[in-house]
Amino acid sequence: MAKRVLVVDDSKTMRDMVSFTLKREGYETVEAEDGMDALQSSTVGNFDLVISDVNMPRMDGITLTKELRTKPQFRSTPILILTTEADGTKKAAGKAAGATGWIVKPFDPDQLLGVVKRVCR
Repeated sequence: MAKRVLVVDDSKTMRDMVSFTLKREGYETVEAEDGMDALQSSTVGNFDLVISDVNMPRMDGITLTKELRTKPQFRSTPILILTTEADGTKKAAGKAAGATGWIVKPFDPDQLLGVVKRVCR
């Protein structure tokens, strides 16, 4: 059975690139355009991984991470932050919110898949 990944980014192009990369390796993806959309999607089925941008309208990725961590089904689900932010303060906030890892855009597809394979077992 394919692993399900929730891909959250306000950029359709970025969602498409991440989804394409993951689907090519057999992952099933569900896309959300911001944190609020992702929270709604999180109630439909289980996910093996969440990949989220930080800077998005309505709800940012760090707030989304905090919200997901309050749900029993997401307590141990890996959450990767994929963002242009390389700032140490943001990384610390992401880690404090419960993020599993941090990948800086632009991402290398092979690097992304390597991290996904390590955290999504």
